[in-house]
Amino acid sequence: MISRLSDFHFPDSAARLYPDTPGRPWVLEVGFGDGRFWPHYAATFPEAPNYLGVEISGVSLLKAERRLRAAGLTNAVLTKLPAAPLIREVVPSAALDAIVVNFPDPWPKAGHEEHRLLRAPFFRLAASRLKPGGAVLFTTDHDEYFEFACREAEASGVMRVELTDPPPAALETKYALKWRDLGLGAHHARFVPTRHPHVPHGTLARYPDSEDSPAVPHAILTLPPAFDPSAFQKHTARGGQTREDPAGWTVVLLDLYRSLKQDGWVVLAHVVEGELTQEVLIGITGREDGSHLVRLARFGGPIITPGVKAAVGVVTDWLEGQGAVVRHRGY
Repeated sequence: MISRLSDFHFPDSAARLYPDTPGRPWVLEVGFGDGRFWPHYAATFPEAPNYLGVEISGVSLLKAERRLRAAGLTNAVLTKLPAAPLIREVVPSAALDAIVVNFPDPWPKAGHEEHRLLRAPFFRLAASRLKPGGAVLFTTDHDEYFEFACREAEASGVMRVELTDPPPAALETKYALKWRDLGLGAHHARFVPTRHPHVPHGTLARYPDSEDSPAVPHAILTLPPAFDPSAFQKHTARGGQTREDPAGWTVVLLDLYRSLKQDGWVVLAHVVEGELTQEVLIGITGREDGSHLVRLARFGGPIITPGVKAAVGVVTDWLEGQGAVVRHRGY
């Protein structure tokens, strides 16, 4: 039921994720908290729709899994990821029947609007992944965020705003119950696509079945006789900025360790690409001919992205700065 990013395909399919129920409606919930909404909402259907839930809290992830298992909702996939990368990279075009957003963080402080989920780019992405007749279902107690989201939906040019009462299941969440006990209400809107723009999937790739695959980012080099691993220092590199992706990637080389087999070293790297963050290991391993292989390690199930490829390049460049002679770059 719980899946890591590396467990998905890019894009994936309902047939693969839900092999026993591939033809049922497919609903994605953003920020499911402790999972109270879905059992109530699923019960309003003759058969429980296929469910994909995304949450950034690991504690909530475990609570929700227990709740859904107890309710017998086995056609559910839960994952700990930011919403936008999951929707963009995993969900096929025109695949979802609904995207549910209940009581998201309103980011109420001035200047924090850019952190809000429900902005025009998200609505365009959502419209590309919703089926005709699908909708984004949004419930919140925050007046200003509700007005903001409605304006952003209209500004996206792809959504029609329908103001309705929230589904009863949305009022069974932890936050809804808290506000109800205080005598406060909630706003609800259906954002219905008026057109379905093409939003391409990105450049993510799963780690190949074999570490020896040329698709695994790597380099081959010869270290100098006087190579001193103690000279390693934490290092940050940035790049990859484009008009479509002005943030690009950030790579932080955090530490260098002797490998367990004592045949080389391992670099721990922190890679940030927009909302997607990964910590990866990059091995520096001796070869029979005396050269060394710099390669992304399989450990931890990394996803191969432009930033992860760049991390292998940053390690290679650092080694080159220490006197290594690079014979091949495969990243």
